[in-house]
Amino acid sequence: MDDHELIIKVLQNDDHSAFALLVDKYQKLVVNTCRGFVNSYADAEDLAQDVFIELFESLPNFRHESKLSTWIYRIAVNKSLNFVRKRKRETLFDSFTSFFGSSEGKNGDSGIDFSSNEADSNIKSKELRIELKRAINALPENQRIAFILNKYQELSYKEVAEVMNISLSSVESLLFRAKGNLQKSLSVFYKNISS
Repeated sequence: MDDHELIIKVLQNDDHSAFALLVDKYQKLVVNTCRGFVNSYADAEDLAQDVFIELFESLPNFRHESKLSTWIYRIAVNKSLNFVRKRKRETLFDSFTSFFGSSEGKNGDSGIDFSSNEADSNIKSKELRIELKRAINALPENQRIAFILNKYQELSYKEVAEVMNISLSSVESLLFRAKGNLQKSLSVFYKNISS
């Protein structure tokens, strides 16, 4: 059964099993999309639930002008960006407190054997992942959306243009600038760890 038939069943018959099929079909896509924007898998799963609630509530407004997956991507991106904005506001005070607060737990046992080369490699790899995530989060919003959809969700430029509702040339420009900005950020990071 295709998406159009499932949507008709949901709307005309209030068929919850048809909606469950839509959720099953798009669950991984939504969680992975949200995960591209947030740091926690648990937060991504919570956001996915919010995405499907909004999808269910707004399904009567779906006009079939684009693919259902494109519409779901838009909802997931918007929910993720709203979450990130809200989290930044909420944690601003917490970050000041932790920065100026107590040093408790800073020298605790992390369970890593710092004498081995493997531990050094693992630490550098983790630092790189953290730095990459930080650099992506620091990109201007449209660059970040385009980059995450293209590189993490593996959407084509055309699909990114549909999700973001912009032209193909705008997507190309956003991705070009995003890559340049990431290269600058990461080159500073590499200079710092090599010195």
